[in-house]
Amino acid sequence: MKGSGNTKNSSQGAGSSSVLNELKETIKQQAAEIELLKKAAKQAGPSSSISKEPSHGHGPPASSDVDAYSSTPFYRIAFDRVGWLSVFLASLSLTALVMSSFEHTLSKHIELAFFVPLLIGHGGNTGGQTVGTVLSALSTGSITTSDAPRIIAKESMSGLLVGSFLGLVVGLVSHYTLGISAHVSTIIFFALPMISIVASSLASVIPFVCIRVGINPANVSGPAMTTFVDVGGLIGYFVIAQRVFMLFDVKF
Repeated sequence: MKGSGNTKNSSQGAGSSSVLNELKETIKQQAAEIELLKKAAKQAGPSSSISKEPSHGHGPPASSDVDAYSSTPFYRIAFDRVGWLSVFLASLSLTALVMSSFEHTLSKHIELAFFVPLLIGHGGNTGGQTVGTVLSALSTGSITTSDAPRIIAKESMSGLLVGSFLGLVVGLVSHYTLGISAHVSTIIFFALPMISIVASSLASVIPFVCIRVGINPANVSGPAMTTFVDVGGLIGYFVIAQRVFMLFDVKF
């Protein structure tokens, strides 16, 4: 009887030890899984916090914003935009005032008028690229309003470099290929970098200003940039023209 009792006790001890070992293994596996979950939670933490931010230039657009736009009727979109577009349309009338102010110079040097559409178009294209880039970076959370000084400086230097290159090319081509006078070609050489840096600077500043004052930058940035660049670019163009005419001793 003792032998059988010892055998039974030993079998029970072996069984309990195996169960204990299995329990220890299970605990180890669960501890390892918990550690993995903690690491995954830490990695997912910043991205999840970004997605919770409002889509006003501080993070990616929330799904509710996308759904709201998809369900917004066309007349509501038009109503939201027509106010700002009316303001900037009225502001664009200043370009006519600028042109009339330099009418005497234009009448003496008709070549200057040839390049007005080119300069205005280039300013709009340069500013449009910058606005699109900044708004896209803001919407995805790549940059925030705290990055404004760095982004503005970078875009301004980029505009200066692009404008200098294009000014050199257009100035040389207009003089040696199109037969434009040397003084007007020189004006174009200096005017393109000026308009490029003005457009890039304004286009990078306006989205941050809109966010700061609580205005939707998607509705305002593009029209505001176009208005300011057109008016400011024309004024700068004619001021440069007068300085170059003085340098070449040409009457204006």
